[in-house]
Amino acid sequence: MDNRTVAATIVGGIVGALAGFLLFTQRGRTLRRQLEPALDDFARELSHFRDTVNKAVGVAGEGWKLLNEAVGDRGVPPTRYPTPHQSSPF
Repeated sequence: MDNRTVAATIVGGIVGALAGFLLFTQRGRTLRRQLEPALDDFARELSHFRDTVNKAVGVAGEGWKLLNEAVGDRGVPPTRYPTPHQSSPF
C-alpha cells in the first residue's frame, strides 16, 4: 500500500467514527444540539462579512473610477510606445 491509501483509510476511519459518535450516542446528540446554534451564528457572521467585503470592493471600484475621471483617464489603455519605433534594415 502506498502512503496515500493509508492516509485516506485513516481519515475515513476518523470521519466515520466521528459521525457515528455524533449521530448514534446520547453525548453526541447533546453535543450536536449545543453546536448547531454556534454554527448558525458563525455562518451568519460569515455572510455579513462577505456582504461587507463586496460593498468595500464596490466602493473601491467606484473610487478608482472617479479618480481616473478626475485625472483625465477615460478608460483607454495607454499605448506602450507613443510613436512607432521601428528599425530600418538600411
